[in-house]
Amino acid sequence: MSTVDLAFEEFGSSSNAPVIVLHGFFASSRNWRHVAEKLAVSFHVYSLDLRNHGSSPHHPVMNYPAMTADLLHFMDEKGLTTASLLGHSMGGKVAMWFALNYPDRVDKLLVVDIAPVSYTHCFNDLIGALKKLPLTEITNRKQAELWLAPYIQELSYRQFLLQNLILIDGKYCWRIDLDIFYHAGPDIIAFPCLKSVKPFNGKVLFLAGAQSSFVKAEDLIEAFPKALLSEIEGAGHWVHVQQQTKFLEQVEKFLT
Repeated sequence: MSTVDLAFEEFGSSSNAPVIVLHGFFASSRNWRHVAEKLAVSFHVYSLDLRNHGSSPHHPVMNYPAMTADLLHFMDEKGLTTASLLGHSMGGKVAMWFALNYPDRVDKLLVVDIAPVSYTHCFNDLIGALKKLPLTEITNRKQAELWLAPYIQELSYRQFLLQNLILIDGKYCWRIDLDIFYHAGPDIIAFPCLKSVKPFNGKVLFLAGAQSSFVKAEDLIEAFPKALLSEIEGAGHWVHVQQQTKFLEQVEKFLT
């Protein structure tokens, strides 16, 4: 399987235990910078841009086996025999699939608001709205945000998505390849078949937003029999943003 060399941000001393942070769909290492800086007090943190995200290379294949291969390649290149993995949403699925396939390479596994299941939601309308954005007519980011408002009602989510809109030579363009995202959508909401792997018997913490419905305890046991599940009050899917202090407290306690 072909791999790509992942872009990354690095924080903390190399003498500390390594922690790898994996972001969600449409996000990048940038979205985790504040969390990574906090964790870097005690850990050596690598925050990755997964393929097709951030500054990492684009590739037409974007599924969990491919992204897991990228992660393995990254760890080998950095000489990391083992590391703890912290993954949110899509990144959480990458972390889980990696742990199920390479359990000896994982110290501790921390999964944020996602489960090892295939969901039924769809990204087609969202990506369709982004593709319709009239880039040649946009002169500032506020215009883009207002144009998307009828299609994406939540302001914070519009602003999050528009982090992928960049200015090059005075013209706005997408940093991500929306066609790749559109075709990969079904693979992102899915999860590979668990029958091909053995359960991961290492230490696992699932952190879920109490206002989110993505994680159910009964969905975890088959693949992660020793999993702990903790719900954070006052948070939905964006646990690390909506309740960052509570989130960091639980992450640091689990990792130490």
